[in-house]
Amino acid sequence: MIFTVSSTAFCVPPFSFARQVGVFSRRFGGVGHIRVRGTCRESGLVKRYFPLTIQYPKLKCQGRGGGGGGVAAMTSAIDGPPSGYRPNVGVCLINAKDEVWVGSRLDLPDSWQMPQGGVDEGEDPQQAAVRELREETGVTSAQLIGEVPDWLTYDFPPDVKAKITRLWGRPWTGQAQKWVLFRFTGDDSEVDLLGDGTERPEFAQWKWMPAEDVIQMVVDFKKPVYTKAFRSLAPYVESWSRL
Repeated sequence: MIFTVSSTAFCVPPFSFARQVGVFSRRFGGVGHIRVRGTCRESGLVKRYFPLTIQYPKLKCQGRGGGGGGVAAMTSAIDGPPSGYRPNVGVCLINAKDEVWVGSRLDLPDSWQMPQGGVDEGEDPQQAAVRELREETGVTSAQLIGEVPDWLTYDFPPDVKAKITRLWGRPWTGQAQKWVLFRFTGDDSEVDLLGDGTERPEFAQWKWMPAEDVIQMVVDFKKPVYTKAFRSLAPYVESWSRL
């Protein structure tokens, strides 16, 4: 089933006063907190009022070395994104069937992709992933599973780079992405392509899709990164071992 951003779709209601009150409450510590579990970095309970409450028990990060991924470049997570590449986070949200959440871009209807977005200065990639998930899909019911240990980079094609330079005011070579894996624990009705109301909508439609199909449906210059991300996350998802 494909869900659309039209106001007639049950899962995507139009803006309303009640919705705006809900957004205000979520942004300032009211309802709408989510609890996600697992990290590779620390343990204990850490409260973050942006507006998340994230629990961090120990989780051993795993990665699968080796090729695949075509021209996707990898850099050390310690070194950080390479110079000239915009720090970015990719969000891989899977359901109980290990299908991946993807949306068709409003500006490129034939292109399907996973949520992604820039990492703010001083923001941890996992924090950014939770924020982007909420902003682009409205989802707050998710369990953190793991992340790709390295930054994966892709270059912008010339036409895309020209557009991005005009939009962002800086000639980025491409994007360096840290990919984070979540398990969706809610109901499909929770998905709202209007997001949390803090950003402009990114997607026109959404659906669950097998990982191998996602690679085929994303724009060509992102295929190597998607392939590498899925293979790196495969230790967490048994059905991806064949990718």
